[in-house]
Amino acid sequence: MKRAAAVIGILAIAATACSGGGGAPGVPGSSGKDAAGGPVTIRWSAWGSAEDMKLYEPLVKEFESKNPNIKLKLEPVAKYEDYHPKLLTQLTSKTAPDVFFVGDDNIGKFVQAGVLTPLNDQLASADSKSKPEDFFDGVYGGAKKDGQIYGVPNDVNPEVLWFDKQALKDAGITENPAELYAAGQWTMPKYLEMSQKLVKSGRSGSLFWNWYGSTYSMIHGFGGKAWDGGKFTATTDPKSREALQTLAKGYQDKTFVSIDLLPASNGGNTQFLKHKAGFYAGGRWVIDILKKGGDKANYDIVPFPSPDGKPMSGAVAASYLAINKDTPHAKEAFQFFTNFVSKEGQITRMKGGGAVPSIKGAESVVLDGYPEHAQTLIDVRDNGFANYPEEVAVPGLTADINEHLMKVWQGKVPFDQGMTELQKLVEGKLG
Repeated sequence: MKRAAAVIGILAIAATACSGGGGAPGVPGSSGKDAAGGPVTIRWSAWGSAEDMKLYEPLVKEFESKNPNIKLKLEPVAKYEDYHPKLLTQLTSKTAPDVFFVGDDNIGKFVQAGVLTPLNDQLASADSKSKPEDFFDGVYGGAKKDGQIYGVPNDVNPEVLWFDKQALKDAGITENPAELYAAGQWTMPKYLEMSQKLVKSGRSGSLFWNWYGSTYSMIHGFGGKAWDGGKFTATTDPKSREALQTLAKGYQDKTFVSIDLLPASNGGNTQFLKHKAGFYAGGRWVIDILKKGGDKANYDIVPFPSPDGKPMSGAVAASYLAINKDTPHAKEAFQFFTNFVSKEGQITRMKGGGAVPSIKGAESVVLDGYPEHAQTLIDVRDNGFANYPEEVAVPGLTADINEHLMKVWQGKVPFDQGMTELQKLVEGKLG
């Protein structure tokens, strides 16, 4: 959960400006003025530190200058773990902001609670700057239910494998993973072969955070599925089970290392920069780590490997922008909402940032020359998946799965026993 909070926090922090524009006709709401005849105040919320919140100041200034009928009031919450409980309490007491962020591990319960505005009609309206088809279906995740959209990914972070050319070379590996991928030869057996060479050279194969992104990407890499037809199949599908068993064995022989368990003084970032691991699973946010570390040119990216070398669906971290179903200013709330997630808005607020646009047409901010194979981030986004709707619809289920798997990774629970218990845990939560 530390990793999820960090990544989603980066997604939110990446939003630093957006473009202005008119509201969408036909959207119910106020007249565009408050009770005293002045501008309408739209309250909106996000999570992050006081320093993080300063990054939103350009957004507020630009939007308000182009939309004098609206004043924006940001209501921040410092800690991610405090954010959603507070927001749910506000929604229950009818005191919640008009527009707010929701993390991908929480969006399902908000949809289930019926507190979010259905967005299909507004997004499809004539003046909408963010049409439903402008976003990739896989990244809607739990924000879409029965064809209705309740939240739009404000930006995303595809999970890829960053690799250290120096570490690979020092381990006697002469092949380049990105070049293998381009040739259709980046397979799970090849990746595991490289990992073994790295371990024999005294290094770790891969650094993973314990979250669904890397775990489920590995399952896909073996040709399995974590969820299928609304059922949890990670422990029952043979290929999925093989992936989990490979992870369990790898965590115990140091082929894989869980960053969650590393000391702060020698964490995943430090080990990767010191060439102690060949691969680091993460999103575009890793760029900031490499910038601070110095030798950026030594690193590149590749998708998670597939069984046969062909492109496959990988995990995509997301956070969502949603509108309070009970907002008294629906028209103005949507005006701010659609500008924030529009192509122009995302280009403006993501230049030089650590996220990837969620909307089609804004790819230029990613394809700025670094890393060499930055197109990979776009490819994974286009074909990727946010956390499964079935999983995020159950409060706390993702965290419970991660917590249980950590016991298996550490060898505290034997693998077969762990899989049986995990299946019972999930089925119990699903009811």
